[in-house]
Amino acid sequence: MSFDAKDRESAEQLLLERMEAPSAPPSARQARVIDRPPTQAGDTAVRARAPVPQEHPAQERHVTDSPPLHDDGQPGEDAAHDAEPRAGFLRRHPFVAAFGFALAIPVVAGGYLYWDNAGHFESTDDSFIAARQLAIQPKVAGYITAVPVTDNQHVAAGAVIARINDRDYVVALDQAEAQLAHDQAVLEQAHKDLGRYQFLSSRNSIAQQQVDDQTFLVAQDKATVALDQAKVDAAKLNLSYTTVTAAQAGRVVSLSAAVGQYAQAGTTLTMFVPDEVWVTANFKETQLDAMRPGQPVTLTIDAYPERTIRGHVASVQSGSGPAFSLLPPENATGNWVKIVQRVPVKIIMDDPPTDVALGPGMSVETSVRINPSPSLYERLRSWL
Repeated sequence: MSFDAKDRESAEQLLLERMEAPSAPPSARQARVIDRPPTQAGDTAVRARAPVPQEHPAQERHVTDSPPLHDDGQPGEDAAHDAEPRAGFLRRHPFVAAFGFALAIPVVAGGYLYWDNAGHFESTDDSFIAARQLAIQPKVAGYITAVPVTDNQHVAAGAVIARINDRDYVVALDQAEAQLAHDQAVLEQAHKDLGRYQFLSSRNSIAQQQVDDQTFLVAQDKATVALDQAKVDAAKLNLSYTTVTAAQAGRVVSLSAAVGQYAQAGTTLTMFVPDEVWVTANFKETQLDAMRPGQPVTLTIDAYPERTIRGHVASVQSGSGPAFSLLPPENATGNWVKIVQRVPVKIIMDDPPTDVALGPGMSVETSVRINPSPSLYERLRSWL
């Protein structure tokens, strides 16, 4: 197979055109077919074909890239702009910086004053009023005839809480006194007989045995009279128990006694809260290092927040609170976790208010001064 000169020139021309325009779209290229008529019977046709143009749908559109947003034609200016140092915050915002600096000074000063003043105190809100409240119960049984008090009433020491029917006890007292009078008369007669026997014995008119027997009889009568006197005293005491009184000043709480009620001995008629109350503050064990009895305390009762009560530390309990509970914790276990314990501290109020009701369980906020030296805040207040 061979090409003639014309065919070779056509092929070279086509190759040059394709090399000169490589970015021409396929649609702009046209298929070119170069045929050579067969010169001989055995020759085959040689055709040089260009690539077949791509057919695009009618709806397809060519997308042209948008031009760059920045001016890429001046790279030197951008590099110089980036290399220029940026102005500091103080130059860009002088007023904001000045305001922030002026505000930071009082904030830091106030924070230091608060920290210094708080270091002179140990405070806790886990504190409450405590008292030795008691139940008032009758010593003798009987029907209640009078209840001269009411709920939450303040009474003085010796005030009557309730009265029990005393007729049975008056009768018992009369019987005891009558028996005492009888035995006293017997004792007196025995004394007179002993005197006669002693006179006759001195005259040898009777045997000495009769004198001795009469002497023993007088001693027995004396013991009987003493026993009768004790019965009289017991009857008087039981009669006094029919009037139930308050042993000390305080308030009547949870009154349950009523007129006509039959009260057994030991039945609770009312609960009683004495005037002697104190504050139990449960401090963390890590707060007790500098706490000592006698240190001043400031108390604020949640029920009366406008009042500030002064007091002092009376004592610190020798042990944590849970250690004396009904079921103390058992720490000798494998899953024991160490936690900060609370220790009760007894605080006595120096000036307890008398015009308000203070009772057990009322919440109190306690602050103990552990450093007697004045803080910086207190010195500033004294100067100003």
